[in-house]
Amino acid sequence: MQVLYTLSTVEETPTPICLQTQLDQQLEQTRDLFVYLTWFLTQVLRYTEIYAHKKASKHLPTEADLNINTKLAGNELLWQILEKEDFKKQVNRLKPETKTEPDLIRRIHLQLVETTFYTTYISNNKRDKKEERKIMEFILNELLLSNPSFISHIGEIFGNFEDDGESVVQLIGTLLQKPNSLSLDTLVDPEKEKFARDLLKTAVEKDKHLESLIVPKLKNWDPDRIAVLDMIMMKMGVTEFLYFETIPPKVTINEYIDLAKEYSTAQSGHFVNGILDNVRKELEEQGKLNKIDFKKSKK
Repeated sequence: MQVLYTLSTVEETPTPICLQTQLDQQLEQTRDLFVYLTWFLTQVLRYTEIYAHKKASKHLPTEADLNINTKLAGNELLWQILEKEDFKKQVNRLKPETKTEPDLIRRIHLQLVETTFYTTYISNNKRDKKEERKIMEFILNELLLSNPSFISHIGEIFGNFEDDGESVVQLIGTLLQKPNSLSLDTLVDPEKEKFARDLLKTAVEKDKHLESLIVPKLKNWDPDRIAVLDMIMMKMGVTEFLYFETIPPKVTINEYIDLAKEYSTAQSGHFVNGILDNVRKELEEQGKLNKIDFKKSKK
């Protein structure tokens, strides 16, 4: 959808190479956001070492200064992530340390050590996998994503944070649950990436045909006055109706209703629902809506 919206501002028809490049760039932006957010999370944990060193290096350190608990920096889940070869590769490529604000990491760490969640965590000398994960989830959800300063910081670096943030946070949740189950080299499942490429290519190639099915259903609406995103989403929906035989029409309609509500106008969800449902009914009546069971298609 984002790629089609970008292409809608260009007059000439994009070439297949252009389409692939645009989609690759979109996927790369999502990966960069994922890498940076994950890296920032790891740095909050690792700051414990810096904090302990600074305290111990004071001119007249107290006993407390010399005995800072560094359990957090030795978090086993943290080091599973840091030692992942694909993570190291992506960090080396992105170089997140050049984009960050060290003082923001320091301030978030100081907020952490004041919480009862942290106090409880360091009070137990033993390592517990569940607790290792919980402290990282706590930092992510309560100290990063709920922190206006951090949201402002990451929003300035990544223009796609508002659009991709939710899905990226879900991916980080998967990473924290099962670090080795997620590859940062192939962040998007190959089947999903193929689906995205096929949907994009087909929507562009069949653009005029899709429009011919949608425009008659607009009744008193002027096609030129319809929100660009609404038209794009309706074309994508009809593309799925006609050319993706394993996706049930109901699933398609519900998906684009949700997208319309989130990305377009307040009335878009109802509008897109009505038009897509009318197109669906017409295609069914004409015998052009040929769907097969997904499970059967995999046999």
